[in-house]
Amino acid sequence: MELSKLLSPGGVRVVGQLTSKKRLFQELGELVSSCCGLSSSVAVDGLQERESLGPTGVGHGIALPHARLEDLDRIVGVFIRLEKPLDYDSVDRQPVDLIFGLFAPKDSGVDHLKALALVSRTMRDQSVLAKLRANTDPSKLHAILTEARAPQAA
Repeated sequence: MELSKLLSPGGVRVVGQLTSKKRLFQELGELVSSCCGLSSSVAVDGLQERESLGPTGVGHGIALPHARLEDLDRIVGVFIRLEKPLDYDSVDRQPVDLIFGLFAPKDSGVDHLKALALVSRTMRDQSVLAKLRANTDPSKLHAILTEARAPQAA
């Protein structure tokens, strides 16, 4: 599995400032709707349902919100870089500025977990994070993410 198969160029956006996690989820919903036709409200509901189980802010300014949805036939990723970090209730209590949303079919099973692991490994790479934070062009951000070679688990 490769990020280039999950994340389309149209699935990347830079946003100046958002006022809440709910507004972030709406932005993610609009993004996944525009790039793959999924209902924005279905996506937002799925993200909120998953978030109610526990925060998806993994620390170091990174959030990995994700949801399993009925209306999908493949795993889809979207990415938002915030110019002004957002309080997200992350595990380290730090605000987030890099958000990779992942949407998977309800019955995707282990493939969803593999995609989440791939995104997580990529977003732990300090050189990738530095490049993402240094750029505001969505096409450049897409290239950074899809060209990143995530370290393989031992």
